[in-house]
Amino acid sequence: MNGRGLWDWGFALEILHERLIPALGVTVLATVGGMAIALVLGLVVTLMRRSRNRIVSRTAGFLIEFVRSTPLLIQIYFVFYALPQILPFLGDGRLSPMMTGVVALGIHYSSYTSEVYRAGIENISRGQWESATALGFSASDTWLRIILPQAIPPIIPALGNYLVAMFKDTPMLSTITVLELLYTAKDIGSESFRYNEAFTLVGVLFLALSLLSAAAIRFTERKLAVAR
Repeated sequence: MNGRGLWDWGFALEILHERLIPALGVTVLATVGGMAIALVLGLVVTLMRRSRNRIVSRTAGFLIEFVRSTPLLIQIYFVFYALPQILPFLGDGRLSPMMTGVVALGIHYSSYTSEVYRAGIENISRGQWESATALGFSASDTWLRIILPQAIPPIIPALGNYLVAMFKDTPMLSTITVLELLYTAKDIGSESFRYNEAFTLVGVLFLALSLLSAAAIRFTERKLAVAR
């Protein structure tokens, strides 16, 4: 233990400032980017699933079940190693590890956000759709001005749960060398043979950011409830 006992505050503060805080930024960036993709792609897949074209709707349903039924780690490896070979326009290089992580997280969680969107939309009464038709609203106006403004606020807590879950799944990105919190902590431990400080601080940072995310979700939920 280099004569410093089980815990060394000087070492802990040093690695926190120099290495763990920058790694936390990588973790947050991967989570925010992945969630942005999941929210947009999830809504697109939901709309495809509601299409009157059976090929489109069944394809969307199959994609949702396929992504939900395969492990996130396999999907990360697939996007990193196999996708560049399937899509020639990516050239002879792979996606960067960070981009791979963001895309894989976004695709994986879009299958879950899609189901959340579907539940919110199906909770809208049929009368709302009929009223929009009677008033001569176009399809886009019906979705943007009537359906989605009513469907989204009640599902904010569920979407927020997936945000927190995604944040806790970012350590999987260490398998493709993304320098997020867990990867950095393992590096610190292998270099210094002091794992106690590194992994304890990582646990505290994950807990703190999860609590902040939950508080932000509750705040957003209350604001939307007041706006309604």
